[in-house]
Amino acid sequence: MGKYDRIFQSDAVFEEFLSPEEAVAAILLKGVAYANAIVTAAADSSLENLEIEWFADILSGFEVFEEHANDELLEILDRLITLANISQGNAKSEGLGALFNSANDSLADELVLDGFAAGVSVLVDEDKLIIPKPKTPLLKQLQEALEIEDTEAEEVIDSVLNAFAESEDENENIDIYESPLGNFRLPIPVTPEQGGKIQSQEGTVGFSDDLGTLLRIDYYPIPDNQIEEMRSLGQQQYFQSILLNKYIPQVIVSNLPEANVVYTDNCVDVIEGAFFALANMPDGASISRQEENGHSQRLDAYRGLIIFSYCNFLYIISSQRCFFDGETHNSIEEEAELIKAEILEFIDSIEFK
Repeated sequence: MGKYDRIFQSDAVFEEFLSPEEAVAAILLKGVAYANAIVTAAADSSLENLEIEWFADILSGFEVFEEHANDELLEILDRLITLANISQGNAKSEGLGALFNSANDSLADELVLDGFAAGVSVLVDEDKLIIPKPKTPLLKQLQEALEIEDTEAEEVIDSVLNAFAESEDENENIDIYESPLGNFRLPIPVTPEQGGKIQSQEGTVGFSDDLGTLLRIDYYPIPDNQIEEMRSLGQQQYFQSILLNKYIPQVIVSNLPEANVVYTDNCVDVIEGAFFALANMPDGASISRQEENGHSQRLDAYRGLIIFSYCNFLYIISSQRCFFDGETHNSIEEEAELIKAEILEFIDSIEFK
């Protein structure tokens, strides 16, 4: 018996199939390709040590997943792992075989190559940009199980390797900011050509430019007594208290007395629980307009803020929306959703450690 026959030649199937809703998310929305990649990665490594965030990041680069947010990919992955009993390490071989069979049975013809490409991606040696020889038997059996011709398989492998090479070239040209505490890193979101500036001090870093961009990260290690307070109050109540009663009064209102909170939202499905607030800041933007008398006057702005915790750090991440002369405001709810989406996109670019 080949090393991977117990997976790719297993007769096991799930007694519980995906619900219609999960089928839409996991199959019609290309979740089947995701399942095939899980099998490929899991077959040759410990699932307990699988870096799920990295795995989701790999798949987010596929066109078939372009409409999926990172949280959605993680949810699909968690669901599939649960179905296969992988997370508990129970019946690993049978679980992987059943996962592969259930995915493959539902795999639409047009997604076969996507499934194979996802499997190839998790086997690439990113430093050498090759498929390591010890991994080639696994890749060959995945190819045969999906009934892919050698020519097509070679084209997919070449395409995946080229994509990794292009990504590496792009990353070499991206400037990275890393927190002095080493708890996060991210591509710098502003450029010198647009007047980009980085202002960093203990516990905070801000990125701004001449176009009105302002993205700020405040971060604090959470001491034990605050962890206890969070447990006592409840996470959402704790976040709300910190943001509305401490941070905004001390950081914003103390400098802009007319600033006030106009919208709040408990984002329980964001980053395992977060809290959002929108502050109206008259004359509070980071950029100014020139008055006829030669004086400069700061623009009006909204500041959106999201607070959450990760690995015993408290994060408050914010962004501003400047209002230039003559620009019409949307409703508060619409402005809140726009700036919240912008902050979440910024958060997706951050690698937390």
